[in-house]
Amino acid sequence: MKCPFCGYEESKVIDSRPTDEGERIRRRRECLQCKKRFTTYEIIESVPILVIKKDKSREAFDRSKLLRGMLRACEKRPVAMETLEKAVDDIESNLQNSLDREVTSMRIGELAMDKLKDIDEVAYVRFASVYRHFRDINAFMDELSALLQNR
Repeated sequence: MKCPFCGYEESKVIDSRPTDEGERIRRRRECLQCKKRFTTYEIIESVPILVIKKDKSREAFDRSKLLRGMLRACEKRPVAMETLEKAVDDIESNLQNSLDREVTSMRIGELAMDKLKDIDEVAYVRFASVYRHFRDINAFMDELSALLQNR
């Protein structure tokens, strides 16, 4: 690690401790040449996930966008924010742990619907109606019938 004061490239670690719930490590270092101390942070580098949208364009995965969509589906429903955040965490973790660096928006939508089906059936139907673009009442009724059969 290069010293910010003198530029010397050798230092020793004096103290290490986790920060941000273990997401980063704070290291206190001392330059072996000028003896001044400085702090560095070490984080896990994550490879961004690219979302392939329906129009074939690509954009970086945005967990807040997913959370907003799920929140909208759960409007006026007895669903705790922590439950939705946990669901989004699970979806993001699932995507990070897969070997794919590119994922379709359809896959993300399916994962969200799977989570919502377990959390709140009304929210699931709301999300599915927007996500699947039901063409008519029959398509909507087919989805409801499938939901009732799986109960």
